[in-house]
Amino acid sequence: MAYSDIALLAEDFDFKQRVAAAYATETLDDSSHEIAPRWAQDHAWETAAQPGFGDAYASALAGNVERPGNDPSVISDEQILAAVQAIMGAEGGGE
Repeated sequence: MAYSDIALLAEDFDFKQRVAAAYATETLDDSSHEIAPRWAQDHAWETAAQPGFGDAYASALAGNVERPGNDPSVISDEQILAAVQAIMGAEGGGE
């Protein structure tokens, strides 16, 4: 894992959109889902730094995967959801 890979992932628009979607699905019962894009941006580094995410992203870049942040074969929806849930849990729920 290289910090540069995490840095690239933290700024990947597609990845942040997927993180926002995961957050929105976790907050449908309250109004927090409305701030999903902001939440994803605020937690971009924390999410990108999850174990294995940087390595997976680097591997996808090396393999010339087009739009690796959007590709669930690189980082799965389940992995993103688990990361979002862990971050939300650490902060005591929503925002």
